Amino acid sequence: MADDAGKSGVSTVQRLAAEYGVATEYRGFEGDTVTVPEQTLRSVLTALGADVTDDDAAARTLRERELAPWRRLLPPVVIAEEEQGARVAVTTAQGDPVRVRVWPEGEPEQVRELHPAPGVEAETREVDGLTRRRTQYELPRELPLGWYRLEAVTDSGEQSAVDVAVTPRRLSTTDRLRGRRRWGYMAQLYSVMSSRSWGVGDLSDLASLAAISGVQGADYVLINPLHAAEPEPPVEPSPYLPSSRRFFNPLYLRVADVAEFPYLRPADREVVDRLAAIQRKAVLDPSTIDRDAAYAAKLKALELLYTVRRSPYRQQQLEAFVAQAGQPLQDFALWCALREELGEDSPLWRDEARSPESPYAQEARTRLRHRINFHVWMQWLLDEQLEAAQRAAHRAGMDIGVVHDLAVGVHKHGADAWALQDAMAPGVSVGAPADMYNQLGQDWSQPPWDPEKLAELGYRPWRQMMRTIFRHAGGVRIDHVAGLFRLWWIPEGNNASDGTYVYYDHEAMVGVLALEAELAGVVVVGEDLGTVEDSVREYLGSKGVLGTSILWFEMDGDVPLDPSRYRELCMASVNTHDLPPTPGYLEGVQLQLREDLGLLARSPEEERQEAREQLDTFFAAVADAGYLPEGKEAEDRRRIEALYRYLCDAPSLLLNVSLVDAVGEKRIQNQPGTSDEYPNWRVPLADAEGRPVMLGSLPQLDRVNSLVDVVNAALGTHRRTADVKAPVQPERRDQADPFRGAS
Repeated sequence: MADDAGKSGVSTVQRLAAEYGVATEYRGFEGDTVTVPEQTLRSVLTALGADVTDDDAAARTLRERELAPWRRLLPPVVIAEEEQGARVAVTTAQGDPVRVRVWPEGEPEQVRELHPAPGVEAETREVDGLTRRRTQYELPRELPLGWYRLEAVTDSGEQSAVDVAVTPRRLSTTDRLRGRRRWGYMAQLYSVMSSRSWGVGDLSDLASLAAISGVQGADYVLINPLHAAEPEPPVEPSPYLPSSRRFFNPLYLRVADVAEFPYLRPADREVVDRLAAIQRKAVLDPSTIDRDAAYAAKLKALELLYTVRRSPYRQQQLEAFVAQAGQPLQDFALWCALREELGEDSPLWRDEARSPESPYAQEARTRLRHRINFHVWMQWLLDEQLEAAQRAAHRAGMDIGVVHDLAVGVHKHGADAWALQDAMAPGVSVGAPADMYNQLGQDWSQPPWDPEKLAELGYRPWRQMMRTIFRHAGGVRIDHVAGLFRLWWIPEGNNASDGTYVYYDHEAMVGVLALEAELAGVVVVGEDLGTVEDSVREYLGSKGVLGTSILWFEMDGDVPLDPSRYRELCMASVNTHDLPPTPGYLEGVQLQLREDLGLLARSPEEERQEAREQLDTFFAAVADAGYLPEGKEAEDRRRIEALYRYLCDAPSLLLNVSLVDAVGEKRIQNQPGTSDEYPNWRVPLADAEGRPVMLGSLPQLDRVNSLVDVVNAALGTHRRTADVKAPVQPERRDQADPFRGAS
């Protein structure tokens, strides 16, 4: 069959791309329409499982795709909205009676019969020489929020069962925030250390930070992603390029908080004490965090702790956690053990150990059982310490507590890419198209979800990821939330700019996210900075997902946008982790760094002039609002407080106080466009003079207290006494096992 582009102007490959949700053109950063080359379309379609080896194959694939829904009894998954009901297409052979039933997941005794939607005529179509009949069945409007199983069985023996999600029309967790604005610290946890830390901030430090800031009047602490990295050093320093987004990083464990710690054998205790002494000295080094040294020391200590016999109660708790977490945890721990054995580059990953079901991996489940159990045990410890941190936040009076960060994706050689490959697309990676800052585009080296495979799996990998993060959280920030609508896919071998957008079923992606958040009582914030379509922001807002505003990015033409015009459903900040702290920004440290690294697009003089003009413009607006002190009082500390006072005019429900701004830190945490040229994600917390700031000193620092007082006064919030009781928390809608049904 010849390509039909000459007849319609649209080729078969382009038609097939449209069927798969692959963009054949997009709007470039200069406003022009960019047509995606056909070879790029073919590569992306191949990654999606389409046969496009030639035009005839593409035409056959297109025909098969059009017929596929008529060949299946039920759609792969059903996403409904509460109180709205839904229609489910049930397709059978003509004249073959069918019985359709639905029941709550895990509760088959509560089955309900479904019936055809009244007044809706059935459709018929000839498929494979037979007449198929499609009838619309009606899902009851009164089904409560939650997950269900839908089953259809015909008299001839054809049967199918799929997942059904009844999702919230809007997050009540967001609506309950209305009535008063709240503030919280924004911090990179690894950089926030106490005298008891082992060279890196940990979960006990998180609990302390929550307790301190709760008393100061904060209602949450927003932290960097705590996703799992490699199981042994060296580890990837970026928290946004994890091995797994479903499990947590043992680097953040506090060794001394493990219940078995007091029962170490004397010789083992001596070893652990020596390790602790060495790592605690690293806390006093304000230059660079050595993750590898800290993790190696913790692993050695944890291996000794693992040999301590647990009490019957503790063993019971561990076994209950393992049972709840199910197969995903076992597969993750198996990958960790195999990675320790094989390393990253072994050819076995491409053959014998290519998946959890491969022969080598199956044999290793027994041979490496001890090591697998060790990694499972560490995840249990993380669960305990995460729970303790959230409990500390509530006891300090925080309304929300810990807000976790969800990275965009995972490392292509990591645990999730290995265990969840049935839900991911091969041969492509996620990134960003060319823009004014990165004219070559960006390749993040992360495999994307395959939209159709994810649907076929009932969105269970996505659901399970949400449940583990929400288990001990008050909120979540979704990095690059527009990725729930579309992602930039780059075929292997292409430049980052030579890709295209692939669209996702955003109603399903956001619906599942909202359902799990509502059941867990979690607030959801979407990072929607940059080039994001208005329709995306409008849809997320209608669902109660908060957006993100950064002071420096909010412009109205050539002048700053008045904060009173910011969105209410929003988390507002002065800066982000990809910008320098405000004290450094005022001094232009980012320009000096970029000049030193050869990253400036223009001359240093031009860059500095533009930066000065930007700051002058913002401070003119701050002065017009009456917040900028004059004369000698207008030192950087007071100017920063004025910026925060200005930001507090925003109606945004959540307002971030950057911890680095509070203590006077000037160094940037992450310089985009670099890797080893700058110690990204390895900068410990220090003050304006470069001295390390210990967590316990925060309540006594004048600079911190002054900024806190400014924010509290502006928002009408107040400090709390140290013995406050936990506020009434939103009731979790799902009181059952949080891992249930997510295996």
